[in-house]
Amino acid sequence: MNLLNKFHHWRRKRRWNKQYKRGRWDSLKSDMEAKRYYKIIDYFNQFAPENPAILDIGCGDGVLNERLGDFKYDYFLGVDFSRVSIEKAKAKQFPKAEFLAEDAIKFRPKRDFDAIVFNEAFYYIPESEKTPVLDLMLDHLTNDGILITSIFREGTGCWEYFKENPRLKEIAFETITTKKEQTYWKIGVYKKVEELRS
Repeated sequence: MNLLNKFHHWRRKRRWNKQYKRGRWDSLKSDMEAKRYYKIIDYFNQFAPENPAILDIGCGDGVLNERLGDFKYDYFLGVDFSRVSIEKAKAKQFPKAEFLAEDAIKFRPKRDFDAIVFNEAFYYIPESEKTPVLDLMLDHLTNDGILITSIFREGTGCWEYFKENPRLKEIAFETITTKKEQTYWKIGVYKKVEELRS
């Protein structure tokens, strides 16, 4: 990562910590945002192994975990750039869940996961780091696991990393719309190609 990207990365981290302190991201708990979270959970139900271990990259203060409701999971790890958001997530004391303040670029999973979610996070990863981060996550995805990407609007400079990746096969894709024309998300779910051949 070059010096300019490092500077922008550092500045973004400071901004997010301030915004989480001020409640700027409380909007993630809104009914409008709920639609995309429920689609992620729907994909868990459809395609993930039973009782999965879940990794949520860009977890914020644990909104996906809050939305899971009665969905049964074995383990949940939330990772976010913002230390403040992670402190808020930990305070909620979700069962079978841990939360880490980690940079997705530096994060090294200590185990494998059945479902990995890039939760509105992939477009914040600098271009030079997108392939290494994705490859590392695929190395820690179980053979029958799924990878889900949720991206606000078009996600320019992101989707090609998933759609053109020789290790991945898209198994579902949907655009989640709202009453606001400019507020929508695209969500894709993928499996490793090796699995589809077995």
